[in-house]
Amino acid sequence: MFARLIFALVQFGARKGLSEAPAEDSSRASVASPKENARRTGIRGETYAYWYLRRHGYTLVARNYTFPGFKGEIDMAGYDGSVLAFVEVKTRTIAEPLPGGAAVPPPEESVDSEKRRNLVRMARQFLRARRIESAHRFDVLAIETRLGAPPKARLHKDAFRT
Repeated sequence: MFARLIFALVQFGARKGLSEAPAEDSSRASVASPKENARRTGIRGETYAYWYLRRHGYTLVARNYTFPGFKGEIDMAGYDGSVLAFVEVKTRTIAEPLPGGAAVPPPEESVDSEKRRNLVRMARQFLRARRIESAHRFDVLAIETRLGAPPKARLHKDAFRT
């Protein structure tokens, strides 16, 4: 019940998108760089994802898990029933079509083989450090956001295998 209420509030806050509108006056000193805007959108996307997953019954046990000496991070880890799910969150702002009329690729496509390899290594370390021996899987939560529109989320359970 609590997760439903909070997710409703998060959805209300995100009703006009997760990314910021571009500044009209670029001469201001407080204007953030495109990289900073992307980082902020990513943080908003992960917050949206957290409550989205809670709303869908996940019991989250870790966020932004890193381990020294390992490349990458696990965005979220949580139980979906008795299965431990390692969730990779990808948020993409869809602004305009690419030059030449090409379609903007969906966020799921950015989880390539190298990213998967790093996720698997981090997940093994997570399981080893916590002495967990339960069934696990890898999920991808893709969030597309447009300025002035609520975000659209797609959850891909068991997106890839080890």
